[in-house]
Amino acid sequence: MSDATLNQLWARALVEELVRGGVRHAVVCPGSRSSPLALACARMDGLRAWSVIDERSAGFFALGLAKQSRMPVVLVATSGTAGAHFYPAVIEAAMSQVPLVVLTADRPLELQGWGAAQTVPQARFYGDFARYYADVGLPEADDAALVHLRATVARAVGVASRAPRGAVQLNVPFREPLAPTPGSFDTKHLSSLAREGRPGAPLTHIVPPARQPDAKVLEEIRARIAATERGVIVCGPRDENDGFAEAIASLAEATGYPVLAEAASQARYGGGPATVSLYDAMLRHEPFARAHRPELVLRFGGGLTPKGPQAWIDGSGAEIVVFSDEGGLFDPVHRASRVVEGSAVAACEALGQGLSRGLGPWARSFLWAEQWTRAALESAFSEEPSLTEMRIAHDVVAAMPDGANLFVSSSMPIRDVDAFAPSMGRGLRVLANRGANGIDGIISSALGVAAASGRPTVLLTGDLAFLHDVGGLLTARRGGVPLTVVVVNNDGGGIFSFLPIAQAEGAKSHYEPLWGTPHGVDLSHAAALYQARFRRPDSPASLRSAVAEGLKGGVHLIEVKVAERARNVDLHRQLFARMAAALGEGPWL
Repeated sequence: MSDATLNQLWARALVEELVRGGVRHAVVCPGSRSSPLALACARMDGLRAWSVIDERSAGFFALGLAKQSRMPVVLVATSGTAGAHFYPAVIEAAMSQVPLVVLTADRPLELQGWGAAQTVPQARFYGDFARYYADVGLPEADDAALVHLRATVARAVGVASRAPRGAVQLNVPFREPLAPTPGSFDTKHLSSLAREGRPGAPLTHIVPPARQPDAKVLEEIRARIAATERGVIVCGPRDENDGFAEAIASLAEATGYPVLAEAASQARYGGGPATVSLYDAMLRHEPFARAHRPELVLRFGGGLTPKGPQAWIDGSGAEIVVFSDEGGLFDPVHRASRVVEGSAVAACEALGQGLSRGLGPWARSFLWAEQWTRAALESAFSEEPSLTEMRIAHDVVAAMPDGANLFVSSSMPIRDVDAFAPSMGRGLRVLANRGANGIDGIISSALGVAAASGRPTVLLTGDLAFLHDVGGLLTARRGGVPLTVVVVNNDGGGIFSFLPIAQAEGAKSHYEPLWGTPHGVDLSHAAALYQARFRRPDSPASLRSAVAEGLKGGVHLIEVKVAERARNVDLHRQLFARMAAALGEGPWL
């Protein structure tokens, strides 16, 4: 391939190394200074280039692509403030260990600090949230410079891909001309290594460290398990789709421990017979919670969404072992006695060797409680046909087919799915941005998951998170990516009604404008603006029908209007109380 300008040669070498390192998606935002990079991405075989207009949406779209594929995704921005809009997605990538490669095009050195348009200091734009930073320098038709460029790109991809995964930044300055010019650029004086790199492989292949957990440590933990009947396996949010559910089910059978599986853990939907979903309600029954304090806790994945179960674990006095397969550490109150790094699946397989306790009285007691709380939940829903926020979460999950994706927004939707959408026979992949727990970029993240997976995908979100990223629907339309968006519309920030600030005497007159934040937006107009199909169901049956219709293809917006926010608090408390009361007086063991 001949390159019309030095910039094109440089950009092609850079993007070539990205692809050789495993990058398959590039999310490109429009701009002038980034033109050589954008063109190289569009021309590169083996790379799908997505065009996204808004940088913040682009950052989260790339995050969703990488969450689903578990491979690094490249982001391209022009110079100036454009790259700054990637910051929230970079933070989430760091906190949830998602690999991204951020390319920030830049002005050359002679324009820095002299008032040139669209020029800001871009070095280390993302501070401690970037795993690696390098300025690759201005393009040079020189062997040493091109080989260094290739090696630096290969290194950046390697850093983004190894634990703890996250975003890396490469700053890429260019001088004009930025567009290809007529004629052929002479590269005959360059070596084949500089021109072509190592075909089929990165110039520098960084071999990741071994992911096998320490065998001696696992043997000690196995001995502790063998001596302890009262243990639990706790699974928090986890993105990997690597056989984790099967490994956890086998570990539960070997240890005799129940599995408290959060919705986004990849161990609840399609999990094994020891799976416990409704533990939040169960542990609100104080006699049951006291009688079931564990002596050993095996923790996988991220931090739990509900506070009650986490407080129960922390206050149990149990020995807590954390398994960290992505390099993250989730132990904010410092109760863990051990942190075991390495593959969680490999750890489960090793721990189960030689153990065959089976699901005895201890585990069956949790499962019995799960049956009773589930019966109370279903009974409550059968008596009250209206669409409450809890019922929406339950019915959206129930309406999804085997193998589909569910992306859940932070704030109330993830809490409602976790508390009121128990396990089922179908396998679902449930994802959420639980690294920083923000509501930004939710539509774009879900869209990235849909684009990378090619499977039916539903987003369950609140109205504020929807409005925060409504421009993501434009990417869905331009990219032709099907997505069904279910919006729970309580006209504001419903989660704040659960907090003390809602009842604080000194804040009552300011609560609505500052925390409640009613918006009064008719969401049908958003659907019309972005040419999405719109439905507004008013019953559980019509909601399930709307979800089923949406999963057939296209972009669908389903708005569900619910009770006022203060009333929603009462409904939650009443349902939790009914579910917990179903456990009666015991004894359970």
